[in-house]
Amino acid sequence: MSRPNEQPITVAIVEDDPQVRQSLAGILKRGTGVLCVGAFGSAEEALRELPALRPQVGLMDINLPGMDGVECVRKLSALLPEMQMVMLTVYDNTDAIFNSLAAGASGYLLKPVSAAQLLAAIKDVYMGGAPMTSNIVRKVVQTFKQPAPAEREAENLSTREQEVLDFLAKGYLYKEIADQLKISYGTVHTYIERIFKKLHVRSRAQAVAKYLGA
Repeated sequence: MSRPNEQPITVAIVEDDPQVRQSLAGILKRGTGVLCVGAFGSAEEALRELPALRPQVGLMDINLPGMDGVECVRKLSALLPEMQMVMLTVYDNTDAIFNSLAAGASGYLLKPVSAAQLLAAIKDVYMGGAPMTSNIVRKVVQTFKQPAPAEREAENLSTREQEVLDFLAKGYLYKEIADQLKISYGTVHTYIERIFKKLHVRSRAQAVAKYLGA
């Protein structure tokens, strides 16, 4: 329980399901040491409103209408670098996990989440932790246990392929990489196919994991 002179942790919710959004807001309202400063149904609404509210912690769903939660996290990380983001989603696949973490999320919880787990995660991430559901932690550990690429594999990447891989690791979408490098979407796709082949991987998440672990 927070002491009377302590300021509550300010929290924002981005969740498109009205019932889930209301449930999460209710947990925050009943919890101690936290304060819900906003609950939004889309990434676009969150990006419009959150810079003025400046919450300390954000709870982000991935499957949102329009812009998805991963892209929203990446944009919010640039706008509000001090804000700690926790993904709150039903997606437990490796791509979703690593794309979220690469975009700037510090935690990853699977729905449904208990009130106690949610409040503990908010306080944990606020204090510098990285709260994750146990099986998500296992997936992260298993991915990083995979052998890192031999030096010759990394050396085989061209300068442009390394640039593309760097953007992938930062959570950029293929179209955004094309815009940044001023090349076509198809060219980006070709570079990524070459990267996968040279690093002996099959997915974006595996390529990023090898890149970060190299």
